[in-house]
Amino acid sequence: MRDPVAPGPAAGSGPRLLDPVFTQVVRDTGASGGMLYLLPPGERTLRLAVLLGAPPEIVTPWVRVSLDAPIPVADAVRERRLVWLGGREEMARRYPRPALVLPYSFVMAAAPVSTDVAVWGGLVLMWPGSHPSRPSPHERGLISAACRRMGLLLGHAAGTGRPVLPGPQPHVLTRPRAHTPGRGEALAAADFAERLPEGCCSLRLDGRITFVDSTAAQLLGADVDELLGALPWRVLPWLHDPAFEDRYRDAVIGRRPTSFTALRPPDHWLSFQLYPDATGISIRILPALEHVEEAPPPREPGDGGGTEDAGGAGGVAEDAGGTPRSPAPATPSGVTALYHLMHLAATLTEAVGARDVVDRAADQLLPAFGAEGIMLFVAEHGRLRVVGHRGYGSEVADHFDGMRLTTGESPAARALNTGVPAFFDSPGELERSYPGLAAWTGKGAWAFLPLIASGRPVGSLVLSHAGPHAFAPDERAALTSIAGLIAQALDRARLFDVKDQLAHRLQAGLLPHTLPQVPGLDVASRYLPAGRGMGVGGDFYDLIRLGPASAGAAIGDVQGHNVTAAALMGQVRTAVHATAGAPPGEVLSRTNRLLTDLDPGLFTSCLYAHVDLARHTARLASAGHLPPVLRHPDGHTEVLDLPPGLLLGIDPTADYPTTEIALPPGAVLALYTDGLVEVPGTDLEDSIAEFAGHLEHAGHQHMRALADTLLRRAGRPAPRADDTALLLLSPHHGTGRPRRPPAPR
Repeated sequence: MRDPVAPGPAAGSGPRLLDPVFTQVVRDTGASGGMLYLLPPGERTLRLAVLLGAPPEIVTPWVRVSLDAPIPVADAVRERRLVWLGGREEMARRYPRPALVLPYSFVMAAAPVSTDVAVWGGLVLMWPGSHPSRPSPHERGLISAACRRMGLLLGHAAGTGRPVLPGPQPHVLTRPRAHTPGRGEALAAADFAERLPEGCCSLRLDGRITFVDSTAAQLLGADVDELLGALPWRVLPWLHDPAFEDRYRDAVIGRRPTSFTALRPPDHWLSFQLYPDATGISIRILPALEHVEEAPPPREPGDGGGTEDAGGAGGVAEDAGGTPRSPAPATPSGVTALYHLMHLAATLTEAVGARDVVDRAADQLLPAFGAEGIMLFVAEHGRLRVVGHRGYGSEVADHFDGMRLTTGESPAARALNTGVPAFFDSPGELERSYPGLAAWTGKGAWAFLPLIASGRPVGSLVLSHAGPHAFAPDERAALTSIAGLIAQALDRARLFDVKDQLAHRLQAGLLPHTLPQVPGLDVASRYLPAGRGMGVGGDFYDLIRLGPASAGAAIGDVQGHNVTAAALMGQVRTAVHATAGAPPGEVLSRTNRLLTDLDPGLFTSCLYAHVDLARHTARLASAGHLPPVLRHPDGHTEVLDLPPGLLLGIDPTADYPTTEIALPPGAVLALYTDGLVEVPGTDLEDSIAEFAGHLEHAGHQHMRALADTLLRRAGRPAPRADDTALLLLSPHHGTGRPRRPPAPR
């Protein structure tokens, strides 16, 4: 069914194109906030493009989400379905990793932004924990309609050559004010707050103070000008405790009132009552009559190391009018760093490949420590090789790639050789020990961390800041501990890379490198492996020249994704080759008996076709494989209804009936595996019919171009979790009879 609202032009190309639909679905569903992810073409990583109702710092761990990650939005996009989480317990049960980082009470929905032919991204909506645990039909309808409408907008933009791509940082939206007071009304509101016996304070969603009355400033022991535009736990050292910032996050995400008691040294106990809504948090501050034992333990000024600043981590403080104040060096705020590191520890356990370790480490470490650059080295054959970096140009990475471990000219090599981290707080400090190095990196402070796993040197990690930065003792200890986690993950990832490369080489070696040329027959083949981390599969195809006017074609899929499946695929190909030329049913019967004798414990689907170019026919037999699709010379297509037969390797006495079809010049016979058509949540017959439609509307192209078109159209509806094989056969005019030699003149 078509969306009744036609997409508008792609003017203003970029995520802002989606702002009206995105904000409307947030408003209409009553959600407290939302996130919109986009899936760039050819990638398997969702990127956060638009954010509403939460500060960017809270969602930083999920700015980039792999489609293979156990995250609600990844499941929604990959499986093309609505994922609904009715509360904290359900989140912890189904998605323990994000639940560990966001231990708050809220309800979440994640849905794919898609159309009938493509998935473009994902939508995430959040409600307070008081929201019903199950979605209403009305909410489902609103979410589905919004996702489809955004999908149409994205498809239209891409079709006009102006695809909407995510920016380097999420586009943050703010809710419009229900009422904007005039100057007199604002002054009256300030006077009202001044008359109250308790202190009043207001925070934006990002935690910065936008209003504070004189009573609150007096209770906090600070000047009003000092507080405005600052994060409370930054400007008030005695509030620099992870538990206090945690209460703020609980209010922002859970959208429910909360409170805590804190000690302002030396002996002033204060009660803080937080009241959040969609635009910020109002806080009442009053003297506590007695100390509440459950309150988080206070932290004395200076405890935790590092110089406190009036700005946020990686941010710039502003005055009440939004004018930036002078920035101060950023240090990781307690709970922010804690959550990033917890997320990093969890996510590293799922990293596959060294590049994946780099991406996950960079996603968490840079915001957690307010750093701007990271570079990861592995030790190979006495040298340090760069496996990934962020915040550095390629020329810098190339300069340090391949440095010898035996020299003392590099702090990264020295740290690995000695096993002792090295910290340099300023360019001058690094210059004294390693002349010229500071200028090459272009940074202002560095941490060089050895990566050692089980006593073995694995590599080195460099974390850098744009300007001078004092590495406090607790920060150095945290970085050293993190280096151990990264070393173990990198060691596992390198082992995975080696196994993955060997397995794919085995698979590639078992597939045909080129197809034989058969006079009168145009052919094209394509093979796409599944996503990274899925292992190798057993999909195969083959073309066998049987004579001057005939050929055998086979396609199949061995159950499983491992080296055993790939090896069995090679045996099936060999068996088909050995019996090619016999009737198709006999070819499958002999192959089946061989597999049942081998008893590999895996089953195989296979379709074999004998193409007779002289008679313009094809005889086909199927062992439980997907039905082929035939496009007739006049352009219309049909899905061939073949007796399915039993999968190979089950019953040695199985019979495989043969079906003969006309295959005239200009026709196209498409053989394929399920990776091309199978979409989670979609009926397989509908997907095959959709593929047949793609073949019908692709027009008359050269076979190679047609194969690319089919992969692009049929392969785009959802990221594939299975291998894809495609084999196209098309007789052309004048086929089937040997050419006569030219008559002598």
